[in-house]
Amino acid sequence: MRLSRRTTLLGLSALTFAGRGKFALADAPGGQRFVVILLRGALDGMSSVVPYGDANLASLRPALIPPAPGQPGGMFDLGGFYGLNPSLAGMHALYQAGQMLPVHAVAGPYRTRSHFEAQDLLQLGVAEDDSISSGWLNRVLAELPANGGTPLGLAAGIGMPLLLQGPQRVGSYAPEVFAPPPPDLAARIAALNANDPLTGPAITEGLSDNAFDASVMSDDAPTMAGDAPKYGGAFPAMATKVGELLAADDGPRIAAFQLEGWDTHGNQIRGLKGPLTGLDNGVQNLKTALGPAWANTLVLIVTEFGRTAAMNGTNGTDHGTATAAYVLGGNVAGGRVQATWPGLGPSQLFENRDLAPTLDVRSVAKGALAAHLGLSTAALARVFPGSEGAGPLVGLTRAS
Repeated sequence: MRLSRRTTLLGLSALTFAGRGKFALADAPGGQRFVVILLRGALDGMSSVVPYGDANLASLRPALIPPAPGQPGGMFDLGGFYGLNPSLAGMHALYQAGQMLPVHAVAGPYRTRSHFEAQDLLQLGVAEDDSISSGWLNRVLAELPANGGTPLGLAAGIGMPLLLQGPQRVGSYAPEVFAPPPPDLAARIAALNANDPLTGPAITEGLSDNAFDASVMSDDAPTMAGDAPKYGGAFPAMATKVGELLAADDGPRIAAFQLEGWDTHGNQIRGLKGPLTGLDNGVQNLKTALGPAWANTLVLIVTEFGRTAAMNGTNGTDHGTATAAYVLGGNVAGGRVQATWPGLGPSQLFENRDLAPTLDVRSVAKGALAAHLGLSTAALARVFPGSEGAGPLVGLTRAS
């Protein structure tokens, strides 16, 4: 994982242009792998796991419901009441194999509809800002057995998610190239600013200092076109690289991704197709790259909050409350939907507009950590302080 300055720069530039995907890695002793995928922007849970069996759904969002199971382009049936979005074919295959568990009507313990505040609280693992500065996954690391003082990784410049920030040592890694920008893009940016007395010299100097020389910006610049994903920006290729690292005997054991692109205020059907397909491709790539280690891997997919039950005037949805989460892995007790469904009737909606939460997302995370990493009740209380009312969700893995 030793990277040159030039290689690191190329990797970071590829991530910037290819979809704003980020991940960070940390070591954990033992054979268990634990991956968190943060969907930033608030995934509409009722578009990813569609409650088509609720009679009120059609009147709330008629233009946002995929075709019925069995119809061309239809959703995948999840037992007669829920349907999985048709862009999630690979995750449906995991569901059929009993390795994917959707969890519906979940929300954090907060009730803000601000992306920034909710993402911070989700990653801190608390109900409100109470001066806790470390992310809950960093606190998980503090509960794991020592790893003999082995360095935890390489800080290569990627922004560390708040989820992993804290006193425990954590490395970040930027693969060399995923989906490269057009070869002349940096040159065109420099040319556009060349006549500006302030920005022109600064951009030219910055590109030069950072090794964006003619060879990088020319048509001869190295690419990995064969690895460039069709959807989802950098995530599918990034998931392959991370899976390979996690699969190594001496590799990291904990990874966290941040994926953008879930804020669908307008034209939601079209707007979700790319991100959902990218998520699906990335999960498949992660599983393939992990190989036999998939049997010892648990993946948790969460977002900061859901979206309004009713669509808005632009065939989108606005910031809401409850949503769907996903638990995946070789030992997950999947093939079913975990939910206490609150209903979509006028008297059942939260504040007359949102899917009402019936499960704290911390219960899902605590259940995963207890079953998969063996964290005790006391350890879970330290990871999620003030969460006494959110007991661990049981039965997430077959071993539990």
